[in-house]
Amino acid sequence: MLLDRGFKERSKKLLLITSHIRGCGIFLCFNPHFFQTLIEIKPVQNLKAVVTMPGSKSYTNRALLIAGLTDGECRLEKPLVSDDTKYMIRALKSFGVPVREEKEAFIVSGRGGKLSAPDEDIFIGNAGTAMRFLTTFSALAPGKTRLDGDERMHERPLADLLDCLTQMGVSAVSANDNGCPPIDIAGGEVPGGEIKLAGNKSSQYLTSILLSAPYFRNDTCVHIQGDLTSKSYADITLDIMKTFGVHVENESYERFKIKAGDRYKAQTYQVESDWSSASYFLAAAAVTGGEVTLTGINPDSVQGDAQFTSVLEKMGCRVEKKANTLHIKGNPLRGITINMNSMPDAVQTLAVTALFAKGETVIQGISNLRIKETDRISALATELTRLGAGVEAGEDYLIVRPGDYAGAEIETYNDHRMAMSFAVAGLKIPGVRIKNPTCVEKSFPDFFRRFKEL
Repeated sequence: MLLDRGFKERSKKLLLITSHIRGCGIFLCFNPHFFQTLIEIKPVQNLKAVVTMPGSKSYTNRALLIAGLTDGECRLEKPLVSDDTKYMIRALKSFGVPVREEKEAFIVSGRGGKLSAPDEDIFIGNAGTAMRFLTTFSALAPGKTRLDGDERMHERPLADLLDCLTQMGVSAVSANDNGCPPIDIAGGEVPGGEIKLAGNKSSQYLTSILLSAPYFRNDTCVHIQGDLTSKSYADITLDIMKTFGVHVENESYERFKIKAGDRYKAQTYQVESDWSSASYFLAAAAVTGGEVTLTGINPDSVQGDAQFTSVLEKMGCRVEKKANTLHIKGNPLRGITINMNSMPDAVQTLAVTALFAKGETVIQGISNLRIKETDRISALATELTRLGAGVEAGEDYLIVRPGDYAGAEIETYNDHRMAMSFAVAGLKIPGVRIKNPTCVEKSFPDFFRRFKEL
């Protein structure tokens, strides 16, 4: 019987994960139906570990795109190597930007904004950052570009970003006329100018415009309509643009001004470690009452998820920060009420941590989780309930109430953060089994190898 391409890819990833976890306290099971895999997480006691985090996905994909616009060679050190960053690299190559992958570095030869039209459609999988950042980037390339993705990507909205390009006179349309990929962009010279952008769905739309704006014909001013969501991710964008030599004038997150003619400067750049990935190991210490030390990480990072340590402190943990290291000691946890709009990628981690807190935890300001890799609010409500928690979910909130827990098979919905966050639950609840563990390839390919070292 012939194997389809997807089956072969899953087989390769399964072998990789098997090699990572063989012989440790994590057990791999097989379900012959649809080649389903399961990883069972074993509870731990007396947790004490030192962990080094991978590079930030947010910084890596921004750095790749910026490097592709420089006029020279950029060396990106300690980047994240994952499915999402590989999609970005393949896309850059399609636009004529050479990228060479070395051990712990990407070498990008920038084209100074002079891009080639791709010869074929560019497939992005379910890489939301790549899809959104490349939408505006594609408008710089002469000719037509089609950006496409997987089934879930066909449900993820881009209409507000397409509207921004339309305001500047760029033809950018949804092929299915539903505001979602696949999208067609007729590129060339982008006029720039005054544009309005709805801020309530995703800060990545703003980032898409800002990253490419220095190469527009005229100065650009983005007027945010309403309140900008996930401001911390806009901060990441402004931070890395400044590092590469381009200043953005930020007027209280209401207007962003970029001058035409500013150019990114080619350089050697070291990618920060990823605070979203760190959240799972911080939570591991929190729920077990153990200790974890993170090394090679920036405690003063502008990444929103760097504030997750403050969330755990409010719940009862003790945190000590030093230069490039952070130490956390778990203590008895208490429920809290908190707005997580500035750190949406840590919401799933917090929701699982809340299982082991005294009293209910109320998580607010999370409406944009419904347009992520899956509808994360609904997915959390389903899987937390499966374990035995009391859960109440609304359009932009989630309430978690502790219950009587029992092990279960956790559906991940092909969402990397569902897999990693619910692995934390397995450190306390016997019998937690994670379905489709290979989905962590999206952002943290060796997660389960590192997790087993706990």
